[in-house]
Amino acid sequence: MAVVDVSEELKSLSSTMESIEAVLDLDKLRADIAVLEEQAAAPSLWDNPDEAQKITSKLSHLQAEVRKAETLRGRIDDLSVLFEMAEEEDDPDTRAEAESELAAVKKALDEMEVRTLLSGEYDAREALVNIRAEAGGVDAADFAEQLQRMYLRWAERHGYKTEIYETSYAEEAGIKSTTFAVQVPYAYGTLSVEQGTHRLVRISPFDNQGRRQTSFAGVEILPVVEQTDHVEIDESDLRVDVYRSSGPGGQGVNTTDSAVRLTHLPTGIVVSCQNERSQIQNKATAMNVLQAKLLERQRQEERAKMDALKDGGSSWGNQMRSYVLHPYQMVKDLRTEFEVGNPQSVLDGEIDGFLEAGIRWRKQQEK
Repeated sequence: MAVVDVSEELKSLSSTMESIEAVLDLDKLRADIAVLEEQAAAPSLWDNPDEAQKITSKLSHLQAEVRKAETLRGRIDDLSVLFEMAEEEDDPDTRAEAESELAAVKKALDEMEVRTLLSGEYDAREALVNIRAEAGGVDAADFAEQLQRMYLRWAERHGYKTEIYETSYAEEAGIKSTTFAVQVPYAYGTLSVEQGTHRLVRISPFDNQGRRQTSFAGVEILPVVEQTDHVEIDESDLRVDVYRSSGPGGQGVNTTDSAVRLTHLPTGIVVSCQNERSQIQNKATAMNVLQAKLLERQRQEERAKMDALKDGGSSWGNQMRSYVLHPYQMVKDLRTEFEVGNPQSVLDGEIDGFLEAGIRWRKQQEK
């Protein structure tokens, strides 16, 4: 690579980084960190464990954001020195190292640029993920469980905290449905492009004749409700059922009727929670999930009135990705055309490429 080409490329990278820094508003982030650090140092912090968890989680996330930006800026600045050394010493190994670092910096810059595209009203929120088995019988239930594992592994890879609120197990294998939270800022903005119907094509392990089976699972992504949201629920509009929590195959995992199911009578929305030992805690968590669903319903109705539903993958039930394990191996997003030839890596949580492509695609649709 010629010295002039490198110089121009480094200028371009620096310019892109300046744009990202402006959108992130690092000065504001540092100010927010200072406020959160003060709150985190308060002796009474853990008097309210839930609030303490929110403060420390947000502080950790913002510190990581600033650290990531500062580190990337440093790497961009160091690149020019690295290329100068390679040129002065006429050393192929140093040049190879510089070009390898240049490629790595470009990739990191692309990833950070995607974060700046999350500017929607609720994008900064934590996320609630709902997955349900659809057409395909036991294969669909098994696929729904694979998707649950895929998202939980993705979160684990990034060090994001998750909490499973409810899982309804199918009789033979897999799950009928599940609801869990991804408790990190911007989880909603990042995962919202996953909403829709996912399709699996494979030789069914549940078919003794070894036939190919197509099955479907639906993914719904909701922003976690905050105190500033106005979602009123009249107690008279609710039916509350309590029951005993169960594990795979109907196995009881709780000896008391602590699981709670809420039915919102006007809309027919049903939510459940069984992760806590206390019936009161389960009801509170289920109420939060119900509020998130009602908030999303309210948003969809407002969008429809404004005729602004441009995103073809935004509604629950639209097919958006195919996972093909037979007769060939491929996972392909039907909106962005992004594809990977290793389905197992995707199902093991390597979905960042799909998320980035989806976020960029959505931004294009808004123009």
